[in-house]
Amino acid sequence: MRLLTMALATTLLSTAAQAADLSGRATVVDGDTLQIEGVKERIRLYGVDAPESKQTCDDARGKRYLCGSRSAEALAEIIGRQGRVQCFEEDRDRYGRIVAECATAGNTVVNAEMVRQGWAVEYDDYSDGRYDQEEREAKKAKRGIWAGRFVKPSAWRRGERLASEQAATVEEQGAPSTKCLIKGNISGSGKIYHTPSSRSYEKTVIDEADGERWFCTETEAKAAGWRAPRG
Repeated sequence: MRLLTMALATTLLSTAAQAADLSGRATVVDGDTLQIEGVKERIRLYGVDAPESKQTCDDARGKRYLCGSRSAEALAEIIGRQGRVQCFEEDRDRYGRIVAECATAGNTVVNAEMVRQGWAVEYDDYSDGRYDQEEREAKKAKRGIWAGRFVKPSAWRRGERLASEQAATVEEQGAPSTKCLIKGNISGSGKIYHTPSSRSYEKTVIDEADGERWFCTETEAKAAGWRAPRG
């Protein structure tokens, strides 16, 4: 029994030591995710949510820009050229990533600094309010994405888009008018129309040569024989 207890204690100590050893040179995956050299799992910054890599925002002049890329650049600037960080595990997410608060060699808390600079927002659904003050400061000073207009990253992942992003997507895919934004797609499931808020809107590409078309209203789409997506 004693040998079994000692073996269990050794295993627990080893696991704890491994969990605590989250330090080293880091590379940026995106605005809220790091990869530490020698650590298999990626590190998801606790309590913050940064724009997605392909997400765009409007700046103070209303000009569209890649805020997802800018957020990742800001994170790289915070961790510096050497890129060494020390992270402290808070949780694990559903993707197997380590959720952690990280600090630079100069003791800058990376999570808080990303929010303070305005290149990430506090992730209300998974935060304890730890970075409330930094977010208020960034919003008041109109730093980062707060300088213009943006969709919160969590809402963007659910399909919500700024008008400028919707218009750009439509233009890239050959819509006849920015007022006719509804995509009339034909697939094995039949004729289905997708509004800009639909989950599959962005990945749906219209080929007019195959009988697919754009609609200005849902009423128009229904009258032509198209239906809304189920679910």
